[in-house]
Amino acid sequence: MIFAVLGLLLVISAYVPQLWVRHMMKKHHREDPDMPGTGGELANHLVQRFQLDGIVVEETDEGRDHFDPAAKAVRLSPSNYHGRSVTAVAVAAHEVGHAIQCFRNEPIFELRKEYMPLASKLGKWGIALMMSVPVAAIVLRSPIAIGVVIGLSVILQLMGALAYLIVLPEEWDASFNKALPILIEGEYITEEQHKGARQVLRAAALTYFAGALASILNIGRWLMVLRR
Repeated sequence: MIFAVLGLLLVISAYVPQLWVRHMMKKHHREDPDMPGTGGELANHLVQRFQLDGIVVEETDEGRDHFDPAAKAVRLSPSNYHGRSVTAVAVAAHEVGHAIQCFRNEPIFELRKEYMPLASKLGKWGIALMMSVPVAAIVLRSPIAIGVVIGLSVILQLMGALAYLIVLPEEWDASFNKALPILIEGEYITEEQHKGARQVLRAAALTYFAGALASILNIGRWLMVLRR
């Protein structure tokens, strides 16, 4: 019984943050015809305003909003690129916040450059090892060796999740030291929209944190599958 309760708590702790992030994004995605411009137009305007030479603004797949430091590109999903909503402009300002960090070579941006690729690689290696367990069981025929493979996979996936958590300060800076002051001081949003913008920016900053929790839950799923 206690294991069922612990399992339920793990699922809740892993999925609630993701559901909250999605809820906040959707809640403030209502189109506002009085909004001065779309998210894409705001991003382009901010790139020019802060003289971020070499930074471009592009459209990407839905739900894939991000700043690509290698391509020097702010990428916004169609709903945010073309949308006139609090979510659209807040997400655009958040991603431009990352572009500002990169352009100014701020030390905090080194977190992303160093740990994001590492997190992705560790997670992929860990999953690949876990998927190889059935084959390893046939080839190795040793419970100890198989346990080592599973243990190494779990360690790699946990390290990948931890690496995502390390970039949280950089995400918070992009939202609340960059995007929010820009939106408020530049009067890109009305006073009534301040609360909604804060909620969206908080969700944007916690996106990777929510993803890390989901990654940890995914490890438990793999272990349950292998146990069967």
